[in-house]
Amino acid sequence: MNTQNSRNKQSGFTLIELSIVLVIIGLIVGGVLVGQDLIKAAEVRATITQIEKYNTSVRTFQGKFGGLPGDLVASTAAQYGIFDLTTVGGTAGFGDGNGLIEGGAAGSSAFLGEPAVFWKHLTDAGLADGNYGTNLVKATGASASQSIAGTYIPAAKLARGNSFTVASSNGFNYYFIAGLGSATQITIATGVYAAGTNNLTPQEGQNIDAKVDDGKPFSGSVTALNAINPLSTAANIVSPTVSGTIYTVTATAGTAANCATGTAATNAVADTYNVRLASPACSLRIRFN
Repeated sequence: MNTQNSRNKQSGFTLIELSIVLVIIGLIVGGVLVGQDLIKAAEVRATITQIEKYNTSVRTFQGKFGGLPGDLVASTAAQYGIFDLTTVGGTAGFGDGNGLIEGGAAGSSAFLGEPAVFWKHLTDAGLADGNYGTNLVKATGASASQSIAGTYIPAAKLARGNSFTVASSNGFNYYFIAGLGSATQITIATGVYAAGTNNLTPQEGQNIDAKVDDGKPFSGSVTALNAINPLSTAANIVSPTVSGTIYTVTATAGTAANCATGTAATNAVADTYNVRLASPACSLRIRFN
């Protein structure tokens, strides 16, 4: 017997064996990808559940105390032992009971006044999903920039640094989901967010929008916004913008790193999320229900 030939025949993989290995590798890779998609879908569902819970909590608070959290009249808040805004460094208009969550200037979501107290009020009433605003103070004065996510405002289940905040615009109250990880001052009178970031992918934005509203970034009760600039400026929350970096203006829609798509020919918004982009590029504004 030729032992050398026998050894040659026994070495290496046959085509069938290689095929089996490739199939196994494919199944593993496919399973990982499917698993990632399932995780992302679960995060979106969990975030939508948060929105639904907050809406329920707000309605419950309003029914019990006769006003919105944050906007509750100071005397009523004091009567129930809830954090009140009787003295806020001389700033007027907080806790005025006008039905709008206001952070100073109209259309501003600066971390002062009613937006800052909103989550504290829900916490005091036992209607929050965490313990927020324990260290809020009324006096003016600056402190070092510090994290607010999970401490003063809720972190979104989408993770990646996304958090919830609240503000009003054009007579409506809104939740905002954006990257809001720090504030320069943690005082009711003077707190201001650090620059926000667009931390949702267009696909995540569309998925949330479609389940809560109409799935379009520039219409309905859920709209896409640009959070690159600090959310304390009113212009960033009044309405979806058709300039700057919120949407793509290219000959081939969907190729640039923007949340929504448009066309260079007409310079018009196509009212669709740029789902071909896999990286984060969106922030969302969601009207109270």
